[in-house]
Amino acid sequence: MIDSTLSDIQIQFNPESLWLLNLALGFIMFGIALEIKPAHFRMLWESPRAIFAGLFSQFIALQLVTLSIVWVLNPATDIALGMFLVAACPGGNVSNFMSHLARGNSALSVSLTAISSVASVIMTPLVFSTVSHIYLERTYATTNFSISFLDMFGVVILILGIPLAFGMAVAHFLPERAKMLSKGFRLASISFFALLVLFMIVQNQSAFQATIISLFGLVIVHNLAALSIGFAVALLFRLGVAERRTLSLETGIQNSGLGLLLIFSFFDKNISMALVAAIWGIWHLISGMSIALFWSKR
Repeated sequence: MIDSTLSDIQIQFNPESLWLLNLALGFIMFGIALEIKPAHFRMLWESPRAIFAGLFSQFIALQLVTLSIVWVLNPATDIALGMFLVAACPGGNVSNFMSHLARGNSALSVSLTAISSVASVIMTPLVFSTVSHIYLERTYATTNFSISFLDMFGVVILILGIPLAFGMAVAHFLPERAKMLSKGFRLASISFFALLVLFMIVQNQSAFQATIISLFGLVIVHNLAALSIGFAVALLFRLGVAERRTLSLETGIQNSGLGLLLIFSFFDKNISMALVAAIWGIWHLISGMSIALFWSKR
């Protein structure tokens, strides 16, 4: 059994830092939306099987795999909820670069990131609330916070939906300005977000050190399972080699920043959940780049 002694500890993170974290993620989502074009959604009609396979892998298959891992390894309740929340987040935008490097289907990767980001406004709170309730009812576990689809939906609308809508509007009505802004916008906002997360880790150094070994192993298992299930779903849908690589990376590279912000805003800054999301955000870059470099040679 993988457990944690930190379930009831809150992250030491002042309101000003939390506000900056909200702002940073809003800018990241705005930067993603600047590159979303109608052509990305046309793939729903031009390549429906590949798009459906990607969304199925992201929002359904990964949740079933996460439930299986949790039931087998039996981590502490808060750690399990952190895994469910990360799995319910949309794909991270760095997956587009990795898919290109891996000689995957770059157009499919960009379209899946765009569509899953927009869909996550509803799917992230819906999937997380559903899976977490199944887990809590099956294990009779308890938490010190409530899990409500409507409450989380409201939070996701504020920190994800509004920046996405605003960015897509700029991309539609001011395409040249959006193209100019998107070049450096995303890199600057991600760097800012990374600095804030690093600051959070430094502020909670003792908690981070106490759980890093056990949680890192769990995150590695979870991430490798996500990469594998994406590839397996692509095989199930009889997609080509390039599409298999893309679905693997799209499923294994998650927007863990969104997960962190939801934890800070909604789950009473629970330390165990936050560390799962933070460690995932570090590890998926290592695993994603490693597999992308391997595939780039083949």
